[in-house]
Amino acid sequence: MADNAQAQATPGRGFQVRQVTNIQASWQEQQRGEEGLFTLQLILDNGVEEYIIEPDGEDLEPLLKLFQMSKHTTFDIDRKVLMFSNLGVE
Repeated sequence: MADNAQAQATPGRGFQVRQVTNIQASWQEQQRGEEGLFTLQLILDNGVEEYIIEPDGEDLEPLLKLFQMSKHTTFDIDRKVLMFSNLGVE
């Protein structure tokens, strides 16, 4: 897979997939004593594009572990799907 933006097309259906080259995490207080809001800013193809996801607290830890384990992560912009590659399987 190329490091740059790549479009994959099948008859009648197109996909726009970009490599996640960096992520920036943040947390924002919503109201005192209430759950906060986590956001992950996905930097795609070294800044060509950006996308922000807002995982809930239960999803954040597994997501961060997958990012750490993956040697190559991509994001399908149209379908809003993160794909983690080269994960070790025991």
